Amino acid sequence: MDNYSNNQPKGMRLAFGIFMIIVYVAVGALFIADVFNIDNSAISMTVGIILCVYGVWRGYRLYRGMN
Repeated sequence: MDNYSNNQPKGMRLAFGIFMIIVYVAVGALFIADVFNIDNSAISMTVGIILCVYGVWRGYRLYRGMN
């Protein structure tokens, strides 16, 4: 069976992975800083922490080559 991810250039996958890590951590930081003016600050903090942790997890997976 042909795997689609092996057909993509490795450099492009790496660049996209790094870009997505930056996006997840940046949006998480914006949620933590309450830039989006969500009424409940606990929800804003929770979503921000989850996004930051997920961004770090994706960075770890990218570093280990598990993408």
